[in-house]
Amino acid sequence: MEADWEIEIGGNAPVIDACWPGFVDLRWTAQSGPDLRSRVRSLPEAAQLPGVAFALERLNSDTSPVWTSKCDFWPALKPGDFDADELDAPTGSFTHAAGCYIDLLPKSDQRWIDPHMAAAVCKNWCALLHALPLRSCRVDLIIRRALIAPDLVDAGITAYLTACGPTSAEASQTLEAALDAFVDALRPNSKLQ
Repeated sequence: MEADWEIEIGGNAPVIDACWPGFVDLRWTAQSGPDLRSRVRSLPEAAQLPGVAFALERLNSDTSPVWTSKCDFWPALKPGDFDADELDAPTGSFTHAAGCYIDLLPKSDQRWIDPHMAAAVCKNWCALLHALPLRSCRVDLIIRRALIAPDLVDAGITAYLTACGPTSAEASQTLEAALDAFVDALRPNSKLQ
């Protein structure tokens, strides 16, 4: 699987904002229990691609090292929005593409107080993902400043996942496989580690 990372901090670079007005807290707690699944399933992105829902549930679970603050899903990317070579796509399988992003923040006991801490995490995730035999997809990890609480700014990571296929359905299936592999790579007891 193709994977890469970079740092975008300063100037007019986007900031991950966990305090945005539409924020839906998906973090698992003893009180959230079964309600967590219904909160995840109520998101439009989760309704459009079931793999997004499954990824959000796992990323916000009690065993995950991160939690999510925002996501989006694009069912049909335009040819200029992706590079088939960067997706390691076989000839003829890049007619259609889909993508998504998920903003990731570390759990409070594992804060990334500076970009270098987040960079070490990204390097590890990329190494794990490169070892996977998945084609026609990639993950781009972008380290950004993150507003975690009104008075707390740390680093966060926006994960962009892109996949392609000869049909839109196959592009979406590949994206779901990429999401599953990505979430697996993040888990502390992952079979990939």
